[in-house]
Parts: sequence; structure tokens; C-alpha cells
Amino acid sequence: MKPSDHVRAVQAFTRRELIGQEAALDSLADMPLPLYSRFAEAGLANWWVGEEYGGAGLGLQESVRIVSELAYGDAGAAFTLFIPILTTSMVGWYADEQLRKALLSDLVAGHGFASTLGSEHEAGSELARITTTVRRDGDELVLNGLKAFSTDTDFARFTVVVARAEDDPAGYLAVVVPRDAPGLTVDKRWEVIGLRSSATYQVSLKDVRVPASNALRGNGLRLLEVGLNASRILIAATGLGIARRARDLCLDYAKSKQVKGAPLAANAVFAAKLGQMEMQIDVMANQCLTAARDYDAIATRPDAGEEFLRVGTLKSALTAKMFAGQAGWQVVSTASEMFGGLGYTHESIIGKLLRDVRFVSIIEGGDDVLRDLVFTRYVVPVSKRS
Repeated sequence: MKPSDHVRAVQAFTRRELIGQEAALDSLADMPLPLYSRFAEAGLANWWVGEEYGGAGLGLQESVRIVSELAYGDAGAAFTLFIPILTTSMVGWYADEQLRKALLSDLVAGHGFASTLGSEHEAGSELARITTTVRRDGDELVLNGLKAFSTDTDFARFTVVVARAEDDPAGYLAVVVPRDAPGLTVDKRWEVIGLRSSATYQVSLKDVRVPASNALRGNGLRLLEVGLNASRILIAATGLGIARRARDLCLDYAKSKQVKGAPLAANAVFAAKLGQMEMQIDVMANQCLTAARDYDAIATRPDAGEEFLRVGTLKSALTAKMFAGQAGWQVVSTASEMFGGLGYTHESIIGKLLRDVRFVSIIEGGDDVLRDLVFTRYVVPVSKRS
């Protein structure tokens, strides 16, 4: 398929599998949902993985379009399907060749999922304070700790665990761990208020042993920082998809709703609000695609892994996620007001969209965390200001 064909295929999947299924998708059903298998059967799973591993090798600009279309139908489904990019990007650039080929080829062939174990309760956004440890024991690495929030882990083929080196408090590793490794236990699935068709878990590790060669090259926190670039941009794209859906629901509602004897669509106040929404949606789309272009410009280089290590967090990835979260919330909140009392009931899906869009400003760094990153990385160093 050409890139544009993938987007059209995702649009068809969204209409067929997601639109009209909101009640089922908002129910914390057992995971993984059957629709994820049907997504894979359509040849769409792991669309970003390189052709050398059997994947479609699509860039992040196409990924933004794909995720926006999926999130138009259901943001939880979109999140479930794209979040493995955080893991696979770290593996793709920083695993040794044999491990990289084995993991990514198997992932594509088996239409599988991958996850990342980074966050912890006590550390919060200060990842340097994580307490999960890794130590060397002969030819093996041994991991112990508790990880707070990790999406897809229970049905993932493998996960990447970020841990502190037991013999070096200032050292961190990112280690590949198979899902079925003895000692890796999914303690619970979190009952989240939005994105309920996804599944986020608390995971514990007790004397989990893997080959020492499963450690990725480089400082584990830096590798996580690199991996977060792609996933943050695509989280922003979910905000775009949700906002587009809210706008269209408002337009549909306005055709039948009467105000002072005329359709709501003819009301000047309503028109002004929809004009504001359209402006916000357009800027969200432009910001997501700009960040994706920045990402693709590095990802297509022969030295992409090294360049990402040098750059670290992309400014445009941070600003895209922050803007999409804030603008998306404003769009959907305005939409809920337009629906009046109906927008505060389960009779309308506006409430679901409002719960779903909130995650954009929370997951993978809340806005205050990202504002601080922008300040320290891109405001304080005068040479990096735009």
C-alpha cells in the first residue's frame, strides 16, 4: 500500500469498527479487544516499523494522519495501537542487531504489541528518582521494582524496563524483558475515566532475569526521552481527532436543534463558536504535522539514533502535545456546552470525548512538566530560542 492508501484504509476501519460502537468501547472490556485483531488482519498493525522487519515503514507525518482518523472514532483504540512506537523506537535504534531483528520481525509477523515500563508512584515526573533496580549477575541482568502505569503490557510480546543500576545510583539502563519472563507480574488494570478501550497496568518485577545482551545501548533515561518524542506527537494527534469529532457532532446537532424558531446552525453565536473551533483544529493539525516533520527529518538519517541522542527532547513534540491538549479541551468543552443538559448525560458521546481528551494534557508528562522542559531546554539557552 502507498501511504495514502493506509490512511484511507484506517478511515474505512474507523467507520466500520469504531463509529457507533461508543458504548462498547467505553466499558473497560477484557483486553485485547477483538477489533485489534481485525485491524491487524487489514494489514495496518505496527505501520511505522521498517520494511526491513516486514513493516510498512510509514513516517510520523502519515502516522499523525492515521492516529487522527482512529481517534475520531475512539481515542482509546488509537492509543492502544500506536503506543508501542515508544518501545519500538528505542529498540530500533539502541538494541544490538540480533536482538533488534528478532524483536521487530516477530512483532510485525505476529501483529503483536510492545510496552514500556518507566513511571513509578513515588518518582512521578522525576524519573531520575525511580527505585526499580537492575544488577549484573554473570551473563544475566536481574530486575526488581514496581512500575505504576504501563499501557498494553499484559498482552505485549515484550516490554522495555527503565531501571536504576544497583551498583551505580547515577546510572540507568533500558532493558528488554519478555512478557512471559518469570517474576514479571501484572498486579492490576487501572480503572481509568477515559480511553477505556485501552488498558493501563501496574506491574511488579521480582528477580526477573534476562540475558545481559537485552540491555539497550546508552543511558536508559536518555533513551526514554528519545522514545517519547514520537509518542507525544501521536498523543497530540489523538487530541486532534477527538476535536474533529466534537466539531462534527455539533454540526449534526445544529441541523435538528431549534432556537427561537430557527435551526441552531443559523445562530450567529453558534457560528462564531464553530469558527473558533475550526481555527483551533487547523492549528492543532499544523502543529502536529510540523512536529512530525521535525521527527522524520532525523529519523530518516543514517545516523538517526546518534542524532536523537544528541538532540533529546524535540521542542516541537513538547509544544504540539501541550497545544493539542489545551486546544482540544477547549473545543470539546465548548461542544459540551452547546449540547446543554444533553451534553452532561450518557445519551450523548460528548461526555466521553471530554473524558478522553483530558488524557492529552496528562499522559507522558503533564503540562506543568512540559512547560518546565521547554523553559530549561529552549528558553534559558538563548541560542535555542525560535
